[in-house]
Amino acid sequence: MLTILLNQKLIFGLMGGLGLFLFGMKIMSEGLQKVAGDRMRKILAALTNNRIIGTLVGLAVTAIIQSSSATTVMVVGFVNAGLMSLVQSIGVVLGANIGTTVTAQLIAFKITKYALPAIGIGAAFKLFARNRNWVYLGEILLGFGILFFGLSTMKEAFDPVKGSEEFRQFFTLVGDNHLLGVLIGAVMTVIVQSSSATIGITLALASSGLVSFEASVALILGENIGTTITANLAAIGTNVAARRTALAHFLFNFIGVAYMLILLPYFLKVVTSITPGNPDFVIQTQQQMATYGAALGDKPFIARHIANTHSLFNIINTLVFLPFVGILAKLATMLIPGRETEMEFHLKFIDNRVLNTPPIALGQARAETKRMAQISLEMLEETSLFLRDLDDKRISLLEKKEEMVDMLQKEITDFLVALSQKSITQETSRDIASMMHMVNDLERVGDHCENLWRLGLRRKNQKVIFSEIANVEIEELSAKTREFLSFILSAMDRRDTSVGPKAEVLEEAIDQLEGALKDNHISRLNTGECAVLPGLIYIDMLHNFEKIGDHTYNVSKALVGLK
Repeated sequence: MLTILLNQKLIFGLMGGLGLFLFGMKIMSEGLQKVAGDRMRKILAALTNNRIIGTLVGLAVTAIIQSSSATTVMVVGFVNAGLMSLVQSIGVVLGANIGTTVTAQLIAFKITKYALPAIGIGAAFKLFARNRNWVYLGEILLGFGILFFGLSTMKEAFDPVKGSEEFRQFFTLVGDNHLLGVLIGAVMTVIVQSSSATIGITLALASSGLVSFEASVALILGENIGTTITANLAAIGTNVAARRTALAHFLFNFIGVAYMLILLPYFLKVVTSITPGNPDFVIQTQQQMATYGAALGDKPFIARHIANTHSLFNIINTLVFLPFVGILAKLATMLIPGRETEMEFHLKFIDNRVLNTPPIALGQARAETKRMAQISLEMLEETSLFLRDLDDKRISLLEKKEEMVDMLQKEITDFLVALSQKSITQETSRDIASMMHMVNDLERVGDHCENLWRLGLRRKNQKVIFSEIANVEIEELSAKTREFLSFILSAMDRRDTSVGPKAEVLEEAIDQLEGALKDNHISRLNTGECAVLPGLIYIDMLHNFEKIGDHTYNVSKALVGLK
């Protein structure tokens, strides 16, 4: 057995064929994604709460871009960003599982003879076309051709072992022991990191007559478990909801394979009843070779049976699990405990339909601006905590809040511009202008928070150590700016326009404190208590806190009607 496995033609053919197959798959999928553009992402992000629509969208997107990994990784990203809930994401993943079976259906077609022309035409488009769409089409054709050429190379690589009795006995063992087949399929997929590639290998093995249909089905079921590892790897380092999505994907396939193994004889009967030909029919004569266009010892019908097995398993599993998406989400939540820090990554109060009623529209814009101020204050508090403990886990939340503040600035400004074009009073016009100033200044607060945590990261990465005094001083200035922003936020809540004098005092206090801290730092530099590099970061931090004080003061001026 070992002598056969170490056959040079087998090893070289498998390595080269698999490499070509994966490379072709990648080029084709990337070409399809480029043609689809950002539409796929937008369609996924615009999902409703309806799990059936989610499933259909997951199916369509995966079938179009030819990559369930790309879909599930996108979904994990959306959940991580708070754009999609756990239940929504499970619906999409269920659909992606069906969508990915289109790949196996495609490679089950006997179109290997078109591989080389497709490579030639695809390469010509990619290299010489000037129109971007033709270049993308060239990539799709090139990928398609390389994929099939790789498949054909893999199939030919098995020629030396076709007559091996030991090889055949091993796969007979796999056919008899389904759990062993599932395990081999799962491990192969985890290693190659592509279920399509391992399905390609299974098809090559089976078409060469080396594997029985029953053994192929066990391998395919294992490959369905192995493929979930991609999403679980993508979820490492993401938030709790994203990890639960990836786990739900694994549970869905694992449980599906478990019950399908129990029902395997019935399942095989269904597949053979809807697929033409006997899957284990082997070509034995010259006449059969001519009739089926295949080599001696090949199984001409097994590829379509395998592709249909793959599709049918995922369709049945999705139909079984669709009513239980909520339970699956609860199970994933139970297995990965922890608090979900979901952020509502969309407008909460603004509604364009009320633009014709300016007082209501203004009230909505005011509520959304208060929300933006609240998020800015949370950012400042989280930034202060990060500067204290330099814990990287805080960064992803800070980045999300920064994106949220940017999004709110754009959306509120667009809304206010649209409102200003309506028939409004002078007072409303003044309120709109003030609110625009507030929104811009709050966004700048967010920018300075980002500068601060980036300085903190630089300090951590360059292993810069602040003196105890410097840490205390940073904390003192940070507390002053938090106090100021918190005071203005509560004034916005009360719509208190008498905060001008106190705001002036707080802003002045921050300016004076920053000046005093800079003087302290220069003294420490002169006495050699502080080095130059820590000093540069320290001064930049003071400057950013002071700028936050300035922008908070601007918000207070807009609140009292001075801007």
